[in-house]
Amino acid sequence: MGFTSDDPDVQDVVERELRLQDPAVRHTRSAAAELLDREFHEFGASGRVWGRDSILDMMADHEAPPPTPDNIAATRLGEDVILLTYRTRRPERTALRSSLWRRRDGGPWRIYFHQGTVQPDAT
Repeated sequence: MGFTSDDPDVQDVVERELRLQDPAVRHTRSAAAELLDREFHEFGASGRVWGRDSILDMMADHEAPPPTPDNIAATRLGEDVILLTYRTRRPERTALRSSLWRRRDGGPWRIYFHQGTVQPDAT
């Protein structure tokens, strides 16, 4: 995915989001945990609500190939908050996704919230 931005923070957040889809990161709990805020939560495309520990467990055990992301858009909501929206495609479904990233006390960007919504009959 060739997303670029003139804003280095936005570029960093997009790169971090894409790392979360990398199987090598997903299967290494410590690597994935570095990208998740301590208060992370998700409303999954499956309808399940995930917390930080449950999503880390799922990612470590999940063997499906990563989805293909496209249509990435980023909006800076504040100095330390960035919203990403994008679409992912897998053979069995397409989902619209949003991620809220935040930075605390000058530390690294970490994902605080994620939501996936299945896009019915997407082409």
